[in-house]
Amino acid sequence: MIGRDVTIEPNVFFGPGVVVEDGAHIMANCHLVGARIGKGARIGPFARFRPGADIGEKARIGNFVEVKNARFETGAKANHLAYIGDGRVGEGANIGAGTIFCNYDGFNKHFTDVGKGVFVGSNSSLVAPVKIGDGAYIGSGSVITRTVEPDALALERSAQEQRPGWAAKFRTLMGKRKKSP
Repeated sequence: MIGRDVTIEPNVFFGPGVVVEDGAHIMANCHLVGARIGKGARIGPFARFRPGADIGEKARIGNFVEVKNARFETGAKANHLAYIGDGRVGEGANIGAGTIFCNYDGFNKHFTDVGKGVFVGSNSSLVAPVKIGDGAYIGSGSVITRTVEPDALALERSAQEQRPGWAAKFRTLMGKRKKSP
């Protein structure tokens, strides 16, 4: 079912069970199966929706974002390069580039719950089952494995280490090994 005043750009694949509500905009080269796209949502280009993708009103899903069995509430967004599976992204939340919901442990799928107004920094991994409280911030590059309280900042990074001259020594050593019979 496709609602009124919907824009669909070229090369969009519609599989079974897709519902597109009024005023949605689906950009080129998206792949949609078993998904609902809410009123005024903006999708793509190159977005992929698998069964159970439920995109709320005025949500924004950008290029190379895959959504499977997950709900984006009103105004939530994942603008590029993300995997959102088996979860919820709360109203107005932002999922940064390179973020993944680590939902599968090899045996079972687990749920990731991202609250209202959450900001998830780029290149973060949310390891399910996990809950991110309303208004929390996740620092870029973090691997989050435990509950984050509302309005908290969660960071998970090792201290950066630097070894001056290491790369030049390594190249020299490898160059010698490569030349040896």
